[in-house]
Amino acid sequence: MYELTRENPDDRWEVEALYDLCFAPGREALSSYRLRDGVAPLRDLCLVARDDLGILGGAIRFWPVRVGTAEALLLGPVAVHPTRQGEGLGGALIREGMARAEADRWPRVLLVGDAPYYRRFGFRRLAGVEMPPPTNPERVLGYGAWDGVSGRVTPWAH
Repeated sequence: MYELTRENPDDRWEVEALYDLCFAPGREALSSYRLRDGVAPLRDLCLVARDDLGILGGAIRFWPVRVGTAEALLLGPVAVHPTRQGEGLGGALIREGMARAEADRWPRVLLVGDAPYYRRFGFRRLAGVEMPPPTNPERVLGYGAWDGVSGRVTPWAH
């Protein structure tokens, strides 16, 4: 059993260690990280999953970005500890994070990921949305109100 709660500042280093464990070295060199530089994640949408002993099993973050002139959320990273994968924890984090994003009135969510996995949550490939290179356009996925939205994904302007 896991409890999903809002990530708080005290969770930061533990969450970063989880991301380091789950993703390849150099993850922060990916183009999606350039969109996060100097921009804080949306704290009300960032979640951690802890078991009944308080052990971190997973985490998800959301960041504001712009696509052309439209506002969007960038989902990611989402990670589940390797010993907890296959238990549905990633799906629970995504569903709860997306529900909170919708309640917070964000009209669209963007991510770079595997379509077969994210399709179950309603994500689809986005044509006309350009992530900074090098990003495989086949992996640019979106959820929500994307009709008429296109262009380059850029960092959130303060």
